[in-house]
Amino acid sequence: MGLNFTPACFISSEVFLSRLMKGKALEADGSAYRHPASVPPNSGEQLSLLLRQPDQPDNPKVLKVAIIGAPNTGKSTLTNQLLGRKVFAVSKKVHTTRSRTLGVLTEDETQIILLDTPGLTTVSKVRRHQLEKSLLVDPWNTVKEADLVVVMVDVADRWMCKKLDFEVLKCLTLHPDIPAILVLNKVDLVKAKDRLLGITAELTCGVVNGSKVRVRPVIKPPWAEKMPLNDLESSPEEEDSWPEDNADSNSVLSKEQLQALRGQQGWPHFKDVFMLSSVDKEDVETLKSYFMTAAKPGSWQYHSEVLTDQRPEDICINTIREKLLEFLPKEVPYSMTQSIELWHEGEDGDLSISVKLYVKKETHMRMVIGTAGQMVARMAREAAEDLSSVFLKEVKLKLSVKLRK
Repeated sequence: MGLNFTPACFISSEVFLSRLMKGKALEADGSAYRHPASVPPNSGEQLSLLLRQPDQPDNPKVLKVAIIGAPNTGKSTLTNQLLGRKVFAVSKKVHTTRSRTLGVLTEDETQIILLDTPGLTTVSKVRRHQLEKSLLVDPWNTVKEADLVVVMVDVADRWMCKKLDFEVLKCLTLHPDIPAILVLNKVDLVKAKDRLLGITAELTCGVVNGSKVRVRPVIKPPWAEKMPLNDLESSPEEEDSWPEDNADSNSVLSKEQLQALRGQQGWPHFKDVFMLSSVDKEDVETLKSYFMTAAKPGSWQYHSEVLTDQRPEDICINTIREKLLEFLPKEVPYSMTQSIELWHEGEDGDLSISVKLYVKKETHMRMVIGTAGQMVARMAREAAEDLSSVFLKEVKLKLSVKLRK
């Protein structure tokens, strides 16, 4: 049995594909557009909004999506694009996301709760880099809550895309009863597009939703003409070697299971596969339509005006951390701490914020300040622009630097 193929995805069920395409056709006809929500700049207002009774529609649907993967695969970038606003910090360095946060996407009668998690990591790495313990606990706890797990892989990283991250495999093995899909991200950076078929075969063990993976084009991308239709076939792993649905999510994997996982390249139980660039609006819309179609009847958990569960102060701190990671070298950002000194909404509607940055060394302090204060001024300016788009008001941000004694 083959799979239907569109430029951005492999859909395992023809019925599901039909529903998905029907939904996209309705969008094209101009269904009601809802502007992305924003975040109140006042923490009291944000808490009140989070506690407000959901404005349930007549036929509510809901889907909780856990987005997991190795560090720096583009999880937060994808979440931001799905939400339509940049509420999660993004950088090219690992461990930008430090704890589990959620975003809420509400359209028409459907609510998608996006659980953005830190990249799955190990105890040794947390100790080595003096990272928060939340990096170890949050991704695992988040998966337990999910209706759907999205596993993200950076296909532009030639080393990482050869096999699924070991921590990801462990997580999937502990929760085999929760449906999972594979998202191959950053496909725009892969020049030889035919490589994507081979990567898909390896990371799925040649099996998607119980069927051998074959390309049966619905809409052929240009490069598909050169590929034999059975190019993606691969010998599936024996499904008996994987845990059954009665696996206890709190159990610890046996030595035998861990040893078997170390030899595994992929996971043969993915329901569907998507190939996309998380910065491409059309690709992201396809995935969003998939989530909307997969949502099940159920009560909304949040009011439609909720965008995230983060406090405005946390969004500010994380946005500044993003700039520190982006502009400062190596270990410097990881050793810094922040303290909000001022948070004031003026009568003119502007939001004034003052944050003190603490560094461990004088050399670090000079790096943060930069020549004639240009570096710290640039970081403040860019962070303020990001915050303005989240709070929907003018933000004046002042950053100062102090040596921590």
